[in-house]
Amino acid sequence: MIISMYLKRKRYQKYLLATIKMKDIPIRKIKASQKELNFSEEISIRLVQDLLGGKDLVHELHRHDFFFILALQKGQGVHEIDFIKYDIYDNAVFILRPGQVHRLELQKDFTGYLMEFAPAFYQPNNNVSNHRLTRATKKDFCEMEAARHSKLISLLSFIYNEFNEKQEGYLEVIKANLEIFFIEFIRQSKSPHGALKETSAYSQERLEDFLELLRIHITTHKQVSEYADLLILSTYQLNAITKATVDKPAS
Repeated sequence: MIISMYLKRKRYQKYLLATIKMKDIPIRKIKASQKELNFSEEISIRLVQDLLGGKDLVHELHRHDFFFILALQKGQGVHEIDFIKYDIYDNAVFILRPGQVHRLELQKDFTGYLMEFAPAFYQPNNNVSNHRLTRATKKDFCEMEAARHSKLISLLSFIYNEFNEKQEGYLEVIKANLEIFFIEFIRQSKSPHGALKETSAYSQERLEDFLELLRIHITTHKQVSEYADLLILSTYQLNAITKATVDKPAS
């Protein structure tokens, strides 16, 4: 199941990349996109409704040199990330890493938050936090239940107020709340439409290793046994891990 999903995605991406040269896709830089900022901060957070200004928004295909978090509350639109199209509805959260390609359409009545920050702004100082950032930013999109989504919106609202009030130590407060945001995102995005599944840290790490190997080798390695060998696991063990973490067989 997981391998077949990656194969379909890779075939579609290969077709699009054949018609679109990556060098022709513009790169937006955080300093150019937010000229009013003091760039020692290297962070911006805005209300989506202010960004829209009562008009529909269309951002054509481009890339960023910064992290991009879009948490939407109400409205509809389309978000295309790395040539995969997502229809946007209420309570959607998107996290993009620097370099990812995307195209965004939002209707004028959307509400929510858009936060952008440079890699240099948020640099976890321990392995746990760094691993958490990696896990959160590997998941481009998550549609959540309203109650769970509201916790993330509350965190972004607090960050928004800190950013605008700029009281003493506000950058440190923002970074601390950004770490909490990633913790909540990982917790809630595991199973957005049901109870969270308890999985061991080992199983979660092995799943992420498997997904990374898929990203690198999917065009040449198409058998579960090949990935099990790379992970020094049996096919039974790999299937047990994928079933425990995402409720899908490795195939």
